[in-house]
Amino acid sequence: MSSEAWLRQDRLPHIFCAGCGNGTVINCTLSAVEEMGWRREDTVFVSGIGCSSRAPGYIATDSLHTTHGRALAFATGIRLANPDLHIVVFTGDGDLAAIGGNHFIHACRRNIDITVVCMNNMIYGMTGGQGSPTTPIGALSTTTPYGSGEPAFDLCELAAAAGANYVARWTSYHVHELTRAILTGLETPGLSFIEARVQCPTNYGRRNRFRQVTDQIEYFRSHTMLVAKAERMKERGEQVPADMILAGEFVRRNRPALGVRP
Repeated sequence: MSSEAWLRQDRLPHIFCAGCGNGTVINCTLSAVEEMGWRREDTVFVSGIGCSSRAPGYIATDSLHTTHGRALAFATGIRLANPDLHIVVFTGDGDLAAIGGNHFIHACRRNIDITVVCMNNMIYGMTGGQGSPTTPIGALSTTTPYGSGEPAFDLCELAAAAGANYVARWTSYHVHELTRAILTGLETPGLSFIEARVQCPTNYGRRNRFRQVTDQIEYFRSHTMLVAKAERMKERGEQVPADMILAGEFVRRNRPALGVRP
């Protein structure tokens, strides 16, 4: 069975904007799920509210499209009710880190046995282009018309500090690396968190000098640095450029997991 077999053909074509990076992340996730050899009847996809959270509606499994920010709470209930199910959560930066922030840190603390894939477009893409907790300093949005003055959350550092067993970050440009990271997350007991930086041409790109979809994808290519390289630079006393996206594996460990059948 190919990854296409996981899609609800009757729901296509999708409603994502032209050039949106979310479809790439869905494809990478389903490729990893297919490689795991999971059955559709044993797999559940969960999401909250936002562009990214429409993803489970296109996947031919049981799914929950839940309230804003509460995807991890619902996923926790599923995991504790049935430890035999495979659970994947799709979320966005606003859904996960703003209204869902407490659920996020405590899901990591409890190390619940689920895989969380965050499509981080650095803005509220669905509700009007407002700034989110991950909007970079200086970036324009409808609520930061003169540029954001607040430091952005580093979602991977947050997940690692809170206790997740596996944490990684890639972008929609790095499709092979992203697929492998999601696959590793699916294989790892406990909470796995994979952040995917994605382009949002409609509400982020056009306000921040990315005139074409390819401009932001090229930015991902040219402004991504392996986290291991950044650490070596820091050890040598060198400055890591502030606009670099640190990618790769942040942590992989074996803390006791909640919801794993003994």
